[in-house]
Amino acid sequence: MTRQEGIAVLGDATVDVSQTEALLRTGALQSAIFNSANFSSIATDAKGVIQIFNVGAERMLGYTAGDMVNRITPADISDPQEVIARAKELSIELGTQIMPGFEALVFKASRGIEDIYELTYIRKDRSRFPAVVSVTALRDAEDAVYRDGEGKPQHFISVVEDVTERRTLEAQVRQASKMEAIGLLAAGVAHDFNNLLSVVLSYSELLAADLKDGDPMRSNLEEIKGAGLQAVQLTRQLLAFSRRQVLEPQIVDLTEIVRGMGKMLGRVIGADVQLSVTGDHALGKILVDPGQMEQVIMNLAVNARDAMPRGGKLTLETSAVVLDEASAAKHVGVKPGSHVLLTVKDTGIGMDRATQARMFEPFFTTKEPGKGTGLGLATVFGIVRQSGGAIGVSSEPDAGTVFEIYFPTAQEETVAHVSLRPPELHTLSGSETILLVENEERVRTLACAILRRYGYNVLDAQSSGDAVLICEQHRGTIHLLLSDVVMPRMNGWQLATRLLAVRPQMRVLYMSGYADSAAAHHAARHPGVAFLQKPITPVALALKVRETLGPGAPAPR
Repeated sequence: MTRQEGIAVLGDATVDVSQTEALLRTGALQSAIFNSANFSSIATDAKGVIQIFNVGAERMLGYTAGDMVNRITPADISDPQEVIARAKELSIELGTQIMPGFEALVFKASRGIEDIYELTYIRKDRSRFPAVVSVTALRDAEDAVYRDGEGKPQHFISVVEDVTERRTLEAQVRQASKMEAIGLLAAGVAHDFNNLLSVVLSYSELLAADLKDGDPMRSNLEEIKGAGLQAVQLTRQLLAFSRRQVLEPQIVDLTEIVRGMGKMLGRVIGADVQLSVTGDHALGKILVDPGQMEQVIMNLAVNARDAMPRGGKLTLETSAVVLDEASAAKHVGVKPGSHVLLTVKDTGIGMDRATQARMFEPFFTTKEPGKGTGLGLATVFGIVRQSGGAIGVSSEPDAGTVFEIYFPTAQEETVAHVSLRPPELHTLSGSETILLVENEERVRTLACAILRRYGYNVLDAQSSGDAVLICEQHRGTIHLLLSDVVMPRMNGWQLATRLLAVRPQMRVLYMSGYADSAAAHHAARHPGVAFLQKPITPVALALKVRETLGPGAPAPR
């Protein structure tokens, strides 16, 4: 309240000072302030019987004046076991005998010791919510505690705040932090593993190519290659979870993708599961990788099928939603605005809270050994988050599961990534000069052998520093920079930026076990720059190099 020339200003209201002073004398203003507070304020006697409460307490707890005054005690609106446990802690702290529930809190407050407690409160409808509460002894205008004839405090004020939203946000942040930490570990493992797989797959392929048809060693090499390819799928799922896979986003119609998968999903989920696909083609478009979006839908469908061993119903629905500030705040990283919602609902066995808390973790599964890798939902989580979306789930045991996935609607000015048809290649061979930069010696040796096998002139460097020296000293043309992305001191993107300043006509091809830098985004948006995800194999490497450099010379007739 401010005072100016006989006028008092309280919020948006302006009244005469004389009127304000009258309100203060009668206590009406204090009562208005007391009832305008968003928190719950409750006055009790020394035994905890409620005597006065504000409107905030009515809203928070659902009781009316007739319900509360002289009838309700703290035991009715808070979890008795929690209060008793807290009382025991306080009694030990104060060195007193253990008192029942509220009395211990009152005893501490009567000594002028103020504290904040975290308790579970109970509404009239018996629903529960987390709250923080502070208990203080009621004082008069002179800051003296109201006491009875024996000197004991007579009245206490409990201020209660509902922290449901705060605790929900804290849980989301903790979960996001945990998932990020797991993702970093998974990405690091996948990166190193992809280097090893490059060696295993490539040498098995090179050896097989040198063998004659019918050679008994060929089948052995094929087994090695097959096992290696299975390992590649595992690493790609880890990269999807950790949001470090290379995506090729396009402007797409989500409804079209979902409906286009109808027949395939029908075969996957089986005849005993009824499939329903609904959606509106008038929805806004989204910017995602179509292939990865199909992977999301497939993984959720398979997960739903496994949750309905006796059959049931699977529903996929697309719809348009607009998230306001409050709705967006329920999902970490989501901004308010127009979204496209994909809802996947099943009538299966559902999940309890403990399962839901871990369902997106890699390798976590409730299935029997050998019947699941635990990477299905982890992959879904990673793809959705890397695509700028958010995923939520609601489920109860024996009541089915509903996944809700939100994708921001692409803005009109967003430029769609156009997947150009690869150039028609007459040969994978070439004679151009390639500067190869790879700090992993085995991978560098392998890549050199593959490129030279296809006729290229290779200048190899084990670090970015060596690459800079080679680029400065080489007098001829360097047609292509083939560089790993993740390297110490100077990464592939930084190296390319430096070398292109002196050799602007040079093409760039990045390779890495995962996309965790500006290079991946740069590769997706700049002509002349490409990206090859490890593990590398001879044909895949030769094909990507040839595509990046351009078609080779026509084969002689």
